[in-house]
Amino acid sequence: MPRTTPPRPLDVTAHFPELAPLARTAVRLHPRPGVPTAADSSIGGPLLWPAREPWPTCPDHTARQYGHAPEDLRHYRRILGGAWDRPREEGADLLTPHERTLVDRLGQARWIPLDGPLPLLPVAQLHASDVPGLPRPDGTDLLQVLWCAFDHGEQMPRAELRWRAATEVVDPLPAGAAPRPPVVERDSYLPEPCVLHPETVTEHPAPHELPEELADRIEAWEEGCGLVYQYDLGVAPGCKVGGHAPWSHTDPFPMSCPECRAAVRPLLTLDSSEWDGGSLSWRPVEDGGHRGPMFRGPAQATRLRIGRDHALQLYVCTTSYGHPHLQNIQ
Repeated sequence: MPRTTPPRPLDVTAHFPELAPLARTAVRLHPRPGVPTAADSSIGGPLLWPAREPWPTCPDHTARQYGHAPEDLRHYRRILGGAWDRPREEGADLLTPHERTLVDRLGQARWIPLDGPLPLLPVAQLHASDVPGLPRPDGTDLLQVLWCAFDHGEQMPRAELRWRAATEVVDPLPAGAAPRPPVVERDSYLPEPCVLHPETVTEHPAPHELPEELADRIEAWEEGCGLVYQYDLGVAPGCKVGGHAPWSHTDPFPMSCPECRAAVRPLLTLDSSEWDGGSLSWRPVEDGGHRGPMFRGPAQATRLRIGRDHALQLYVCTTSYGHPHLQNIQ
């Protein structure tokens, strides 16, 4: 089923023409639970990976690590999901005593041994044929994102990007053959497999990136129109490609390529939710009927949670895709 973002409540450029040249296109990915294959664009699905290409690992983790086994976390989710789905009388416990015992055990972190460097975890795979305008090097049509599911400064995992031409993967890893990390630091770094429903939208900069005089005029205007520019008219929430940065956690600060000092641009945003109480205007039309708990619905299908319900942004150099990317939390 496609996902359709409702039209913006009004044309903000009619009130503030200065915003028109600052508009950017973003592709909302709209991840939803599914069973993606290595041939599909996905979040949390398998990657189209050459069988002879070494799987990336994190050299910072080579001995035992304190965390959670991914299979324990998935079992934990299945138990809670089944409990939420079954009918129960008002006031009745969500879990049976047996389920409660299992959940308590499965959710407990423990020391887990490693027999070498920690394999990275597949996070996203994006085909250019599915994502209009996907930034990519010449000759490639596939972006793959993996990460080490442990904090690497500022409460975020360390990601690795791979671009490739899908047609050149003539001998891919068989289904289920990719190395799997035996441990992750936390449940929120383990994405649930999701298929994507890409949709192109138009964004405008967050107020933090606007000239102070313009931002002040917009703030004064908000008081009379019942809308909040930041949440209703500016930057789309959720997982997306391109667009503007959702500055809110910190003020904007200069960012440049760590190798050549050139400018960088947003590549991919991995958000903790597709919408929240402050951005209901971005909720897709097809998801308007969801009435269950937020964490059980389409808004948090990936089960990712970055920092304190923030978003992880990946930026790439504007002069070379071969230069190191940048990461930021907002």
